[in-house]
Amino acid sequence: MKANTEVDRRIRVLLHSFGLSCLGGAIFLQILVFTDILQHGYFMAIENNPAILIFEILLTAFALIYFIYIYQRFICSVK
Repeated sequence: MKANTEVDRRIRVLLHSFGLSCLGGAIFLQILVFTDILQHGYFMAIENNPAILIFEILLTAFALIYFIYIYQRFICSVK
């Protein structure tokens, strides 16, 4: 039974590491976009590789789901 809890803990650590990395990457890219807008007045991005585009969409969806999960855990722990 103890080995099972260790595996669960490792999976949670992996999930949180991946989720926080996605959120950190999203914040970093948002800063780059705002910087470009401030310098040039606009931002334009084109992705021609469909594999990269799908991967970016999946990472964005995961980051959104992870953010909602963390937000709900925080709100429930405050009550």
